[in-house]
This record gives sequence, C-alpha cells and structure tokens, in this order.
Amino acid sequence: MGYKKNSKKNLTYISKDGYKRFTDSGKKVHMHVAERKLGRKLKPGEQVHHDNRNKLDNRRSNLKVYPSRKAHYNAHIQNKKRTGKW
Repeated sequence: MGYKKNSKKNLTYISKDGYKRFTDSGKKVHMHVAERKLGRKLKPGEQVHHDNRNKLDNRRSNLKVYPSRKAHYNAHIQNKKRTGKW
C-alpha cells in the first residue's frame, strides 16, 4: 500500500475502491474536503461528486454535493446525455 503525506502531515492511501482515504480514520478525503467547503458535516444521504470523474482529484472546485443518491445519479444521466460519458 502506498502511503503519502499531504501538506497537513496526515497520511493518506488509495483504497481498493479507488478513493484517497486518511490512514488514521479511514475517512474518504473528498468527503472531508466537501465538509470543509460547506462549513459543516455532510448530512445523511448527501453524496459528494467529482465533476471531472477523477476520484483522486479532491480540489474544492472539483467537488459538488448532492442531497441524495438519486440526485447524484440523475446528474450522471444528464451528463451522459450531454457528453456521452458516464
């Protein structure tokens, strides 16, 4: 497993599902970044979406929070109609 330190000295790794996680908590980095962007914890059911589909690109500008799994799925459907990509 490849461990990597980020600028805040937290160790991260890439899990089997392809997401970057913190080693101390196992929390997905993109969820942590989205919470900081929102200024609150994610509500139950909220989904974090990577606009560019790159699971490792956790920049604030690349993350969007949807209120539900269904809303997140519908965003993928609309994007597929527009671009032909899932």
